[in-house]
Amino acid sequence: MIKSLRQSFNASWSERAYRDLMARLETRAGTAIGFPISETPCFFPRALMDELSATGLELVEQILSNPRARAAARAAVPDRFHGPNAEALPTFLQVDFGLVRGASGAVEPKLVELQAFASLYGFQLAVAEAYRAAFSLDPSLSGYLGGLTAPAYHELVGEALLNGHDPKHVVLMEIEPRRQKTWPDFVVTEQLWGIRTVDTAGIERDGRRLFYQRDGVRTPIARIYNRVIPDELERKHVPLPFDYRDDLDVEWAGHPSWYFQISKFSIPWLTHRSVPETRFLHEIDRLPADRDRYLLKPLFSFAGGGIIFAPSDAQLAAIPDAQRSHYILQERIQFEPVIDTPEGPTQAEIRVMYIRANDRFQAVLPLIRMGRGQMMGVDHNKGLRWVGASAGFGA
Repeated sequence: MIKSLRQSFNASWSERAYRDLMARLETRAGTAIGFPISETPCFFPRALMDELSATGLELVEQILSNPRARAAARAAVPDRFHGPNAEALPTFLQVDFGLVRGASGAVEPKLVELQAFASLYGFQLAVAEAYRAAFSLDPSLSGYLGGLTAPAYHELVGEALLNGHDPKHVVLMEIEPRRQKTWPDFVVTEQLWGIRTVDTAGIERDGRRLFYQRDGVRTPIARIYNRVIPDELERKHVPLPFDYRDDLDVEWAGHPSWYFQISKFSIPWLTHRSVPETRFLHEIDRLPADRDRYLLKPLFSFAGGGIIFAPSDAQLAAIPDAQRSHYILQERIQFEPVIDTPEGPTQAEIRVMYIRANDRFQAVLPLIRMGRGQMMGVDHNKGLRWVGASAGFGA
């Protein structure tokens, strides 16, 4: 969106530099990257990034300060995902925005989704560093939010993940982690903060304590950096060596109850200029006639799973009455293609990644998805170039 930087980058772009970018990322992760990386980073005015960061905090504060919304959200958490050791406030927050053309003609943000769950705090940093090196970006361009520097980011995120514990007593927990597309993030997380990744099947329970094997030594777990997505756990019927409801002698960074409490479930409770019209399906008396303006979304799916564009009467009628409270009907966001690329104007979805420190949420990094399809996901942008995961730099 910064025209001079965009024009300069496009003019100097080369396939060789892009291959260098990918080689750097694959070397850092020790594996092939399982999702597309865009041919370009994005250059945004710092004022826009500050606005997005502040708006995300406003939305989260609306939720956390609303007793009715909090009570309803807690009631929506499935029983098995409640737990006595969950954080009083979430450790992680992600707020996703699309850029749209407003009534005044100016580009403005609209909320896509928000979630109290971890994101790519390791790999996204590696992506920004790889773009900077491969394309010789101006050192004055910042890839951080809120005025953070590289040392400050490392310290802030490390404190949130470790909470003062020796890294050998903190584990990143995931289901079959080497099969996950997020494996590169797990690798970089260990490089940066010393936290090893452990398969759920590799955790042992002994009374109230949990253990894992570290270099052949049975090692106690003091804190879990949770990366297990609840709907994957349910869908695959994965057995766990413990119950979330048990009073275990372990701390959580990202307890699964927060995955539900701040999520798509929160959006109908919000009132803000950036929030599209959103209602729970079971509270709608008359469905809108102009269905092409709406999306049907299941509340607790991950990565866009189950979204239906312009839902038909038949699709809506197929949802049983008992399940309708698990869906929202949301006004569709018309993304404005604001990134000029050699393949044509391209849309960008901007995730603001937050970390909680001292009961205060701090915006730390932007994560960008570029696309020209219906959505930003891989399935909607197959065969296209200059789309995929990217990094955002402010100036």
